[in-house]
Amino acid sequence: MTPNAASPSSGLSGSSGSSGSSGPSRRSFLASTAVATAAVAGGMPLLAACGASDTTSRGGSSGGKGAKKLLPSYVAGNVVSPDIPAKNGSAIGFTSKLDLAGLKTSVPKKLGKGGKLTVMSPFWGSPPKQDNAYYKAMNDLIGVDVVWQNQDGNTYDQKLGAVLASSDVPDVVVVPSWNMGGKIPTAIISKFADLGPYLSGDKVKDYPNLAAIPTDAWRRCIIGGKLRGLPQPSPYVTGIVPLYRKDIFDKEGYEVPRSADEFMSLAKEITNAKAKRWACMDMKWTAFQAFGVLSGSEKPLGWNLVDGKLINRIETDEYLEALEWTRRLFAAGVVHPDAKMGKNAPDPGPKFAAGEFLIYAQNITQWWSRTAEQATQNPDYRIWGMDIFGHDGGDPKLWAEQPAGIFAFVNKKASEAQIRNVLAVANVTAAPYGTKEYMLTNYGPEGTDYTVKNGVPVKTTQGNNEVLNAYVMIASPAATIAHPDFPDVAKAQVEWQQRMGAFTRKSSFYGQMITEPSRYTNLMNDFEQLEDDITRGRKKISDMQQAVSDWKSKGGDKLRDWYRKLLDDNGSSAN
Repeated sequence: MTPNAASPSSGLSGSSGSSGSSGPSRRSFLASTAVATAAVAGGMPLLAACGASDTTSRGGSSGGKGAKKLLPSYVAGNVVSPDIPAKNGSAIGFTSKLDLAGLKTSVPKKLGKGGKLTVMSPFWGSPPKQDNAYYKAMNDLIGVDVVWQNQDGNTYDQKLGAVLASSDVPDVVVVPSWNMGGKIPTAIISKFADLGPYLSGDKVKDYPNLAAIPTDAWRRCIIGGKLRGLPQPSPYVTGIVPLYRKDIFDKEGYEVPRSADEFMSLAKEITNAKAKRWACMDMKWTAFQAFGVLSGSEKPLGWNLVDGKLINRIETDEYLEALEWTRRLFAAGVVHPDAKMGKNAPDPGPKFAAGEFLIYAQNITQWWSRTAEQATQNPDYRIWGMDIFGHDGGDPKLWAEQPAGIFAFVNKKASEAQIRNVLAVANVTAAPYGTKEYMLTNYGPEGTDYTVKNGVPVKTTQGNNEVLNAYVMIASPAATIAHPDFPDVAKAQVEWQQRMGAFTRKSSFYGQMITEPSRYTNLMNDFEQLEDDITRGRKKISDMQQAVSDWKSKGGDKLRDWYRKLLDDNGSSAN
């Protein structure tokens, strides 16, 4: 399956880099915002389907025919113009030096009316103390006392379930899409407020930065027939890039492959196990892209209407072909031994920097973070992104990821004043790059959390400890890539997205928040492990074919009927 949410990427400079495992981490999705610094190692288990009640009429999809009237009006921001406008589903890009003396103001009037808001949110790392300089500065700017109840992001689903089952729910609760399993969607419907009266249609114009959030991101916030969430937008272009050591490629004369066969030939040329050099890590993610396998990281987990028939990705020849090609890479001995450990593999960064392998598939944010890590200690180091190739040497056939994947919800018991305070917070955190509000949200106060070196903001140690995983979780602006410290990387990232976006299609359920009946929740739980067993030679392709047959008889075919009715009732959001 492809990684979450296509991962978006808002670039932030002056931050510490994220780490990763041998396969893309679901938590690397967080790099769509300032949380880029907090993405941690770990593989991404196949996401469990959301479990709505089997009989509830409030489950299903956010793409109903009445959804349009619930959506906020879109009003493009005009405070700052990007150097590279969005195209083909890409982020917007900034490549010029940030004018710190000329930052724009996007929130001229403090909208917060005082009082306290408690916010529960996932956190990766050690949360700072509540009275830190960053939190104080943000609360003063907004006019609200935000109190953070940070929870371990690695076990957040457990904490979330317990809190939502209790009567003591914080004022605001952040829910990533990968934590929307089991009874969580039903709890969201019963526990959280309808924001439509404050944001639907032209009402959103009271909060200009929220009005500038793309409509597709808002569509994902419709749950149970109400606009309930505040989104973090992300590009719909795949966020997983085949990253490679361009400096070594240039030195050795290696050419970037343009087909599956060329990749295999290059991999064999690169590999010399005696010299401790292998071509790559696990390339399953790239294989899915090269063979045109439907995206399976978000519900609807790989469903699409093809020639009038609704099919799942696991039923396609492309899926099996991608697994077989990946298996051949492992069998040829060109994959670094660490990759055989799967999700338990160590952070590949140090061995990538040492040249033990030259290619790996990871979140696009690591293009920048790995560059930043090595900038001083290894000046010749250059990481770059390969264009995704079609397996046969033609154009790739890529599938759009979902346009938002992390959401903030407001307690149903909140008063109008409290709801408007939450929206005041969100209007600041959704400020665009190049504004004072964005700068404070993503860097903290100058002199404390960052300093300016050669015109570039650089986080201090205190800033790296304080300015992460917090206010950006409430809401974010349209996906943005900006690295004042490495503008060439920012430019390359956006241009890569735009090239790949030209080959990207939207599936029948694009942009919808799907809540599946609970009886289907565990249907696909074992598929990712089986994929990895096959690619590592422990199982055979025939085992996957049998698993698909079992999946059909155990509920897959009935789930297909359920999705078909959903499609017939609601229509498709895809263009």
